[in-house]
Amino acid sequence: MARKRHSDEDVLKLLREIELKLSGGSDVAFACRSVGISDATYYNWRRRFGGMGRAQLSELKSLEKENVQLKKIVAELELDKLILKESLNHLKPRA
Repeated sequence: MARKRHSDEDVLKLLREIELKLSGGSDVAFACRSVGISDATYYNWRRRFGGMGRAQLSELKSLEKENVQLKKIVAELELDKLILKESLNHLKPRA
């Protein structure tokens, strides 16, 4: 069976549907099967997105994007530092 990729918005929507079914007296296994996901997927999504609204989701996405950019900047600066150290070692007179 092909693996489905759900967007984060779809995940929030499915989690809300499952929560409604659970509040109606259904069990987790039945609620998950009715929306087409496994129990393990539900628990993973709930751990990651539980209690999150759309505003918080967009903030999370922007923070993740900013984190990637910052990691890239740090890697470039570290490379520049190593290059400068190496060039400084070549310029030092050897005793």
